[in-house]
Amino acid sequence: MSDRFLGSRGVLTAILAISFAISLTGIGWQDGVLNTGGLSAVREIAGAAFQPDLSSDVLQTGARSTWTTIAYAFTGLTVALLIGLPFGVLSSGALARTYWAKRLSVGGTRLLLAFFRSIHELIWAWLFVAAIGLSPMAAVFALGIPYGGILGRIYGELLHDVPDAPLRALRSAGASEWRIFWFGRLPMALPDMLSYTFYRLECGIRSAAILSFVGLGGLGHNIQISLQDIDYGRMWTFLYFLVALVVIVDIWSSMLRRRVAIEQG
Repeated sequence: MSDRFLGSRGVLTAILAISFAISLTGIGWQDGVLNTGGLSAVREIAGAAFQPDLSSDVLQTGARSTWTTIAYAFTGLTVALLIGLPFGVLSSGALARTYWAKRLSVGGTRLLLAFFRSIHELIWAWLFVAAIGLSPMAAVFALGIPYGGILGRIYGELLHDVPDAPLRALRSAGASEWRIFWFGRLPMALPDMLSYTFYRLECGIRSAAILSFVGLGGLGHNIQISLQDIDYGRMWTFLYFLVALVVIVDIWSSMLRRRVAIEQG
């Protein structure tokens, strides 16, 4: 009864409305919300969007920074997959044979994954920079660990929530849990797992750019330098590189998901 009550739309709407009202009280309204020179700065930044710096040195710097950002994102996602795939399988409880083994596998793995993803990648970056210096590996691990926690959690849910009827048919035919996983559970969950992985790749590209602000190079580092120099035209050039990169990955992921859907259909 309580779960039904707390899950009702009216109660959730009331909770969100009250939370929003309480959050408004935390704003220092008496100090002024907008900076007095903010509007002129907004106009200047917006105007520079139509006049990006397209000089050859800026474009070359943007191309090199884009490659650095791509390398961080793809390598970081590779580390995330190495973490997320095995832990996702364990957190789904798909291979556990007894009740207590399943509880231990699901509970312990999800607790570890929660620890990985509860710390933001920017904090991981600062920790690794402090430990190993301004090394590319700091950016790779800073992306890979929290993203591995996120992927592991989502993979576990997707593997757990597949339709049970085909799995029962495999069990009745005498298939082992490993065979049920490889030939039943995984193929049914794979399209959604692939779709979410590409979504995380898009997020990884943006996160790689943000990590660049700690001095690890890439598009974010050049955006930061442009902002410090108040060179908004140069800043927009690097932002357009980032937007183009995300769009390309989105198109690529859509094509690959469509191909997987056709092959499975």
